[in-house]
Amino acid sequence: MRTAAGVVILALAFVGARAVEAADGRKPRLNLRASPRIALTPVSVLTFAELVGGDESEEFHCPRLEWDWGDGTRSERESDCEPYDGTSPLERRYSARHVYRSPGQYDIRLTLRRASRVVAVGTTAVAVHGGPGADAY
Repeated sequence: MRTAAGVVILALAFVGARAVEAADGRKPRLNLRASPRIALTPVSVLTFAELVGGDESEEFHCPRLEWDWGDGTRSERESDCEPYDGTSPLERRYSARHVYRSPGQYDIRLTLRRASRVVAVGTTAVAVHGGPGADAY
C-alpha cells in the first residue's frame, strides 16, 4: 500500500513539475549583454537584448523598450507597429548604444512593456575605468 501511494505521489510530483516547466517554457526570457563589458573612459557601450524561447504571443508584440543605463540616465523606444495578427514573427532582438564618460560600475536594465505592464526585464553590468591620466576606478 505504501509503495502504491508513493508511486502516485511521485507521479503527481512529476506531472506537476512538467506542467510548471511547460508554463515557463511558453514565456520568452530576455537576455541582455553589453560590449565591451570592461573599458576605459570615455567608452561607447553597445547592448544587445534577445527574447529567447517561448511562444509567439501578442504579449511580446511591439513592446516599449525602457533602458536604464545605471548612470542616472534613461532612454526609451516605442515602435510604430502593425496590429498583431498572429502570423508575423515577434521582433526578438534589440540593441542600443550608450556613452559612459565617468569611471564606475554600471548596472544596465532593459524593461519591455506592453501597455503599462512589464512583460520582461534583462540586466547586465559594465565596469568603466578611468582613461590614461585619470584616477583609476
